[in-house]
Amino acid sequence: MRYSEPRIDGLRVRGYRVPTDAAEADGTLGWDSTGMLLVEVSAAGHRGLGYSYTEPVSAAALVRDTLAPLLHERCAFDLPAHWQTMRAALRNAGRPGLGMMAIAAVDVALWDLKARLLGLSLASLWGVARDSVPLYGSGGFTRYDDERLARQLGGWAEQGLSRVKMKIGSAPADDPRRLRVARDAIGPDVELMVDANGAFTPRRALAMGEALRASNVCWYEEPVSSDDPDGLAWLRDRVPPAITIAAGEYGWEPQYFRRLLECQAVDVLQADATRCGYTGFLRTAALCEAFQRPLSAHCAPALHAPVCAAAPRLAHLEYFHDHVRIESRFFDGLPALHQGDYRIDPSAVGHGLKLREADAEPFRVPLS
Repeated sequence: MRYSEPRIDGLRVRGYRVPTDAAEADGTLGWDSTGMLLVEVSAAGHRGLGYSYTEPVSAAALVRDTLAPLLHERCAFDLPAHWQTMRAALRNAGRPGLGMMAIAAVDVALWDLKARLLGLSLASLWGVARDSVPLYGSGGFTRYDDERLARQLGGWAEQGLSRVKMKIGSAPADDPRRLRVARDAIGPDVELMVDANGAFTPRRALAMGEALRASNVCWYEEPVSSDDPDGLAWLRDRVPPAITIAAGEYGWEPQYFRRLLECQAVDVLQADATRCGYTGFLRTAALCEAFQRPLSAHCAPALHAPVCAAAPRLAHLEYFHDHVRIESRFFDGLPALHQGDYRIDPSAVGHGLKLREADAEPFRVPLS
């Protein structure tokens, strides 16, 4: 045993469900609330916090009943060992999907705990590659009417965000008109991005290209499912060079991300630490370095800010409407927004976030 080794002495798990402020949908799904799993891990008088946006009740049961006992009295610094132990424990239960989102919340909390035990910011612990993280506004849901779509995207442009993203694919015949509404709202100088959430076949995605070109769209996210890297690669070879193909947000394992890179399916790879953990995000950043591809962080902007500051080939971070609402309501210590970027605070300890329990309590769901 190493001298003064901090041992994990507690793990607390809670779930929340927050209603959206309007009906929302993308190309393949509609929803009216967002679930959050929140985990706190303690050692030597310090507490680390992590969360993922997932179905809270089922994920909480996995954390409480399966993962928490594996960590008790283990060294708080041994994160690679904890990552391997948790993944192995869910092999038969079903690791991809909900299982990995449970692991991700614990993994984020463990990294935050380690940094707090050392008195460092997470960005400093990993090594800072930049002191600010570029953002893009993200929302523009397909259930929005024109007025709400224009107000949301135009509002981000007025705040100084130089990139905004909208959803397409629910009603493809109407998307060209919605794109014109968006372009008129943001003006000619703001980059317009779209996300189809895998709604199209490769040929249908290509047919949408003319409308994208007419509205000067520069980013085409998951036009085809990320589970079809060959289809993405086919499309990437055929769209205009000015349109960037992006995918990867549903990745859980390094092999998933590597396959997209090896197939040359994307111009920019996406990863989400609420699905692959900080550990998985850092390993994906290393893959992007090896394959010389940019990396974009998906959703959960406050949680991603420190790990984005450490990623060598970062393109940007998604400033997603639902998660911005929740993080601003639930947490103190959010990164500062300045001219369309998140400024990284080197004096923050861990990721800097602190739960406002009284504000979060009305949204807590009972866990069986």
